[in-house]
Amino acid sequence: MSTANGHLSLKAFCSALSLFLALLLPLFSSSSLPSAAVVVSLGFVHAVVAACTFYFRCQSRHSLQVALLALLLGYVFVAGLFLVFVRDGDDAWAALGWYLCFVSFFHYSEYFSISVVNPKSLSLDSFLVNHSHSYTVSVVASLVEFLLETYFFPDIKAIRWCRWIGIAACVAGEAARKAAMFTARSGFNHVIQVRREEGHVLVTHGIYALFRHPAYVGYYYWCIGAQLILCNPVCLVVFHWAIWTFFNGRIADEEITLLNFFGEDYVLYQKRVPTGLPFIRGYRLQM
Repeated sequence: MSTANGHLSLKAFCSALSLFLALLLPLFSSSSLPSAAVVVSLGFVHAVVAACTFYFRCQSRHSLQVALLALLLGYVFVAGLFLVFVRDGDDAWAALGWYLCFVSFFHYSEYFSISVVNPKSLSLDSFLVNHSHSYTVSVVASLVEFLLETYFFPDIKAIRWCRWIGIAACVAGEAARKAAMFTARSGFNHVIQVRREEGHVLVTHGIYALFRHPAYVGYYYWCIGAQLILCNPVCLVVFHWAIWTFFNGRIADEEITLLNFFGEDYVLYQKRVPTGLPFIRGYRLQM
């Protein structure tokens, strides 16, 4: 059932992407894109048809929730693409478009990846959309700072090199996180495990040979990259401090559990491989 929901989410996300293709069709017959009114109208009709289709096809309330959430993330991704392509001459709105693309893809790909590597742990929470109050606050704060600075200090948003560094950081962070998920496979979980399950082994190959916590490394640089894309100086500093502080404590707690699970093997692994995050050493046994 979990694997089926993964396939369902993919259909829903791709269904939303088909809207972007429909919006591009006028380019083949004319040199201009449709007006904002046409885009909104077409988007509304597309959303109603897609939602009704999944409503009648889904066999459970949970499957319907998965489909609708994946569909919504797909529409956010489409909105981002539209801003990037349509407002390409406007640095601020293009930056917002890139940000929406990366945020929506991150949340959708988390769910789909878990459906592939560890379907037993798959749930609606695997989208990570509402995984914490602080995350919700951070997204709102990012958008508020972006809009305020766009209005009062538009020149800040015209720093294109900052945006491209942010895009590179987000791509690299996303790649590292997904590499960690597909390397650890069933050993990867969004929730810290306090009990060692049967078949749970210490993964030290692949990207885990470079970093002890590659998923955290990926998310760390993804978060920094997102603020660089928006050219948000305040959120960049505040969020960097907040996420570093969070991971410093989280990794220490997680490594206590891993030492209990794997003992001397994990001690040797700690000596060989760094955490991957700047100035974070993790938990060390006092010998």
